[in-house]
Amino acid sequence: MALPSSARLTIDLEALAHNYRVLTAEAGGVEAAPVLKGDAYGLGAGPVARRLWAEGARSFFVARVSEGVLLRMELGPERPARILVLDGLPPGSADALAGADLTPVLTSLPQVEAASLYAAQAARALKVGLHLDTGMNRQGMTAADARALAQSPDRLRGLDVELVMSHLGTATDPTSPRSAKQLAAFEPLRALFPEAQASLAASAGIFLGAPYRFDLVRPGVSLYGGGPFEVTHPALKQVATFEAPILDVRVIAPGETLGYGDSLRIETPTRVAVVAAGYADGLIRAGKAGGKGWFAGAARPILIINMDLIVLDIGDAPARPGQMVQLMGPNAPIDDLAAASGTVAHECLVRISERAERVYLGES
Repeated sequence: MALPSSARLTIDLEALAHNYRVLTAEAGGVEAAPVLKGDAYGLGAGPVARRLWAEGARSFFVARVSEGVLLRMELGPERPARILVLDGLPPGSADALAGADLTPVLTSLPQVEAASLYAAQAARALKVGLHLDTGMNRQGMTAADARALAQSPDRLRGLDVELVMSHLGTATDPTSPRSAKQLAAFEPLRALFPEAQASLAASAGIFLGAPYRFDLVRPGVSLYGGGPFEVTHPALKQVATFEAPILDVRVIAPGETLGYGDSLRIETPTRVAVVAAGYADGLIRAGKAGGKGWFAGAARPILIINMDLIVLDIGDAPARPGQMVQLMGPNAPIDDLAAASGTVAHECLVRISERAERVYLGES
């Protein structure tokens, strides 16, 4: 039960389901495999995965092996999903991967060698994916690596390659030529493994058009309400609503300073609300420059963000302690908060701390 001064994070699973349907429709019928890394972007991988399973999702991506193990437990034996691990096969992880029936997306030739050796020792085929680098230069095998594997099938002995994927570096900017270059690099590489599914597009890539979608897309932040191009998308709903209660209402006189330091000097009488949230709850301190909270039917400027408190200019709006201010949600879209904070929607979501009470709507 929430205490009176608790911030609250409400996760609307009906909105999540709506977004999944929008994204699968945009993908034109190819498989949509939700990305649940970072505990489903901080919103709870278990409830999120179970709802998406009910909507028809059968494959899911996580980053860490530990995330995959926990997700398998959350889904239970009645939901035998394919869970793909983007870290691939880190040293010492093979038993955990096999025990939870996880599919590693191998990112290097040493990982391929380790996977093949493990399959030989286990005397059974191991399902894997291959991550190929097409120009992001972050994770994945080179084009030369991919050709070497295709030309020497023995190096893949014991491995059932189910997926070949890459990742776009500038898909959120549809005018960038880099995406087209990566697409051109990916097409001949995926042809080396014709029996495997191919995947290039995450949330933004889905909206770049049919050539980018291949056999499987990997919706991530847009499932949770983040726009594919880092601005609010009219067809997507906000899944996360972060609210916090007013603790105090006061008027600051002209000439006074607000908060730490002397930089914020009040020039005219300013009526403010002190709200029980801060960067200890996951808000980003830089969001004080242009950030807004929604209260009494309007967006109210955030003046300061401290560890446990924020202060909003509420003008003459009627206000009293205990009333809630929306800091993220339908009236305070995640992309607006991200822009004000100098970051992306992904970070704003995953930063919300455990101090906030969590409430799920639409959980079966």
